[in-house]
Amino acid sequence: MMEKISICLGIFLALAVSRFVPHPPNFTSLIALSFYVPAIFGRQYIPAVILSFAITDLVIGYHYGTFFTWGSVLLIGLISNFFGKTLIKRLSGALVGAIIFFIVTNFGVWISGMYEYSLNGIISCYTAAIPFFAYSAISTILFSFLIEIFYKIYQFKMVRQ
Repeated sequence: MMEKISICLGIFLALAVSRFVPHPPNFTSLIALSFYVPAIFGRQYIPAVILSFAITDLVIGYHYGTFFTWGSVLLIGLISNFFGKTLIKRLSGALVGAIIFFIVTNFGVWISGMYEYSLNGIISCYTAAIPFFAYSAISTILFSFLIEIFYKIYQFKMVRQ
């Protein structure tokens, strides 16, 4: 029980730090954590990621796209088990997570009424979001490598005990 609480607190702290420290738009650990937490610890920790996000949103503020963001976190967590146990497959899965985040959250932006309800409107919405996707992809790769390093250190320590 204590281990589960420690994992949940670690998830919250990792997400909170990356959201509260000044950063470029969409440059957080959210996507990497959304993928790696269930990939490493199991799907039962997806609610911990979403709850951590909800708690930090209390400070940052809720917006019209909040549920699309949380929905993308859920989808990313659910797909994590479909990627193998190798480094390349996990990194690929995390990048697929960034694509899911881009598609889902920007669909939420489009249906919010910020863009015209037409093919041109949805194209404009996704086109305008491309720079944010770049930040998401770069941060996902960076935080994925950090998670991989910490995970390898943890595995190494467990083998030595």
